[in-house]
Amino acid sequence: MTVTVGHDSQKTRQTLNVGGKTYAYYSIPAAETAGLGEFARLPASLKVVLENMLRFEDGRTVHVDDIRAFSDWGKNGGKSSREIAYRPARVLMQDFTGVPAVVDLAAMRDGIKALGGDANKINPLVPVDLVIDHSVMIDEFGTPRAFQLNVDREYERNMERYQFLKWGQTAFDNFRVVPPGTGICHQVNLEYLAQTVWTDKDQNGDEIAYPDTLVGTDSHTTMVNGLAVLGWGVGGIEAEAAMLGQPVSMLIPEVVGFKLTGKMVEGTTATDLVLKVVQMLRKHGVVNKFVEFYGEGLDHLPLADRATIANMAPEYGATCGFFPIDAETLRYLRQTGRDEDRIALVEAYAKANGMWRGPDYAPVYTSTLDLDMSTIVPAISGPKRPQDYLPLTDAARSFYKVVADYRGIDVSPAAREMAAEGPAPVAPPTDARKTVAVEGKDYTIRDGSVVIAAITSCTNTSNPYVMIGAGLVARKARALGLTRKPWVKTSLAPGSQVVSEYLEAAGLQEDLDAIGFNLAGYGCTTCIGNSGPLGDPAISKAINDNDLVATAVLSGNRNFEGRISPDVRANFLASPPLVVAYAIAGDLNINLTRDPIGQTPDGKDVFLKDIWPTNKEIADLVHKTVTREAFQKKYADVFKGDAKWQAVEVTESETYDWPPTSTYIQNPPYFRGMAKEAGVISDLDGARVLALLGDMITTDHISPAGSFKATTPAGKYLVERQVPVSEFNSYGARRGNHEIMMRGTFANIRIRNEMLEGVEGGYTKGPDGEQTSIFDASMAWQAAGVPLVIFGGIEYGAGSSRDWAAKGTALLGVKAVVAESFERIHRSNLVGMGVIPFEFTGGDTRKTLGLKGDETVEIHGLAGDLKPLSLVPCTIRYADGSIRTIQIKCRIDTEIEIDYVKHGGVLHYVLRALAA
Repeated sequence: MTVTVGHDSQKTRQTLNVGGKTYAYYSIPAAETAGLGEFARLPASLKVVLENMLRFEDGRTVHVDDIRAFSDWGKNGGKSSREIAYRPARVLMQDFTGVPAVVDLAAMRDGIKALGGDANKINPLVPVDLVIDHSVMIDEFGTPRAFQLNVDREYERNMERYQFLKWGQTAFDNFRVVPPGTGICHQVNLEYLAQTVWTDKDQNGDEIAYPDTLVGTDSHTTMVNGLAVLGWGVGGIEAEAAMLGQPVSMLIPEVVGFKLTGKMVEGTTATDLVLKVVQMLRKHGVVNKFVEFYGEGLDHLPLADRATIANMAPEYGATCGFFPIDAETLRYLRQTGRDEDRIALVEAYAKANGMWRGPDYAPVYTSTLDLDMSTIVPAISGPKRPQDYLPLTDAARSFYKVVADYRGIDVSPAAREMAAEGPAPVAPPTDARKTVAVEGKDYTIRDGSVVIAAITSCTNTSNPYVMIGAGLVARKARALGLTRKPWVKTSLAPGSQVVSEYLEAAGLQEDLDAIGFNLAGYGCTTCIGNSGPLGDPAISKAINDNDLVATAVLSGNRNFEGRISPDVRANFLASPPLVVAYAIAGDLNINLTRDPIGQTPDGKDVFLKDIWPTNKEIADLVHKTVTREAFQKKYADVFKGDAKWQAVEVTESETYDWPPTSTYIQNPPYFRGMAKEAGVISDLDGARVLALLGDMITTDHISPAGSFKATTPAGKYLVERQVPVSEFNSYGARRGNHEIMMRGTFANIRIRNEMLEGVEGGYTKGPDGEQTSIFDASMAWQAAGVPLVIFGGIEYGAGSSRDWAAKGTALLGVKAVVAESFERIHRSNLVGMGVIPFEFTGGDTRKTLGLKGDETVEIHGLAGDLKPLSLVPCTIRYADGSIRTIQIKCRIDTEIEIDYVKHGGVLHYVLRALAA
């Protein structure tokens, strides 16, 4: 396809000759020569953004002063208030977010026709790749047939969605679909789609080289930062705007430098390292900032480990976690089967444009941290946040405190110590833990029993060192006669077929099978909440009847409340080798660093050290089995799919023929009856409180992705349409139907609305003051013409880049969300849906204001000439008649976002522009 470039008024366009081919490129050194400023010591991640300014400088969306502002950034301590228009090269999607995005595009085609425009104007202008990876569930596990049965079930559940995506593939240009059963979008991106340096023809027909950049509709798009590709997660709303040629509006970011020194020691993994990095960066505070890793430690850090660290940028809160181009980047590109001409171009381009990390690489950063990797120890994180870092030595002791706190038992420090220090069966005098028999079984389970052990998700499954490590733990355990405990549901869901290729080549899949880690599917599975039912209904019954604190251990990146399984209260992130070890131990109360994790058939104790491989054992097998040929073989026909995908039939058409009886795909209401002209931003009067929420309310709390019951508003909707409970699928799979998703908004089983005391789940008080579902209350308030507000705490909207968390909020009639602070993506998504985010100021919080949820709220200062980040008055009228007015900050951050809200959202803004 053709990329449209700017005017290049400063003559920064140069040519680069590589391997007999000539490329045009936009030169940062040439910008210095042209007198635009000093750029040499900018971080590589920021130089990627600067190049974007040079390439698209047109005097309209990108100005010469935008370029000069990057020089000022360096002189001003790595800070800038300059707003810029950034254009990523491409867009990446997964199917949970991709389906609603394609639904929106299809609805926009209907909408533009209604406004008298051309439907074909609704078409991606940049390449879009959608990878179907979020839909497979772990229904079957621990058997050789698990993979095939799970895939069969996936197609049965999701055929309507897959037909719709296949229609999109035929209807839209620049839109490709990677079929089910291929891998996780981030791993497919890392191993195949990403190029580090992208090439295209410009409008003059010249071949142009520029940094590979993207936005993705999944927050872990950042994984590819490990390959020096600048990318981050956005909501589907922002991604759709980017697809349609709308630049991403952003401030020139601060860049936090994270210096790595030393090297990893025996017995530690990349997972142990990244969990420590997450803890450190969360504490430092990096929301809305870039993080760039540098230092001599990178010389000892394989690209797979870099990708593991980059993947968890959302968990440490950063926009991205970037690693500059160096020799290791080239080695990985070669290993994964990239073309030799491309590899040569990457090296030449990076060196020519000042983006190469050599021995003298020493940029200026806004702030810095450093970590000696030789100090890393084995660790896990939990029970409900990725930053809840626990050295493995402290895990059992810490878990005991979780149980004691949950039970409301104030045990002495000595009792807690005894609980964690002695062998697992020894209980202290005051034991907070419950133990119960499982009906029909010859075993008991207790608080802390591991009922899910899953090698899952994108963070670790792209890393052959930890995957081979897990296989070797299984091999050594098998040789000693160990296997998983009978109450543990085990699963292996690699991020690409290449993983299976090298596990088979190493002979390790057989060992994993023997422990219960049979291949269950290629997809996100447990980490996204698709863990499926526990191994036996009797286990689930024992947990729920006795309110046990059951646990899950997974090699993923998300362990938020209510996400992994409705039967599990405490979730812990761990490396794949530790996941295998915990499956064998079966209990979080066991101190893996000291207690036996099992016994041989003749009764001899086995300890973790007995089954843990050496770093050399792992490295030797990685070197032997992870080959360029394996990558080339598995990605040769990546878009072809299996026979099931090829058999999916669709009718080609310009607009989508919405099936009226579909419970998966419905035409959303966003553009119905839309006027040709934008509206205005109005003051908010007479608003009522829909929910009063606490700190760290994640997008999983706001819009859960997992399963739901027949008694929920979404379940009732499906039951009314004769859909059996066995066919409910998940919220994530139902995101193409707004009727289900608005009923699922704020419906997480663990969310707590402070308007109700001691109640978990999606409930609130309706207009009559009685407890009801948030959906039913919303419908009642909207029927009465009453606008709604949400109050929250710190880090509101943390977690996944889930546009439905904003879409659902808007459809429930919420006009404003007032919180102490917002996570980056969710704030942007709210604005993108026309919902205004506000932040408390001056030390005010929902608690200091004594809010109970029965107040009436007015927010003025919005009508007229509203400026970004304005302070506006908020008047709270209490039930007792008292009144208080406070100042709140309007988190519409940029001028273009003002326009978005006036239009009712970014898609309305784009649609009107294209129609005009």
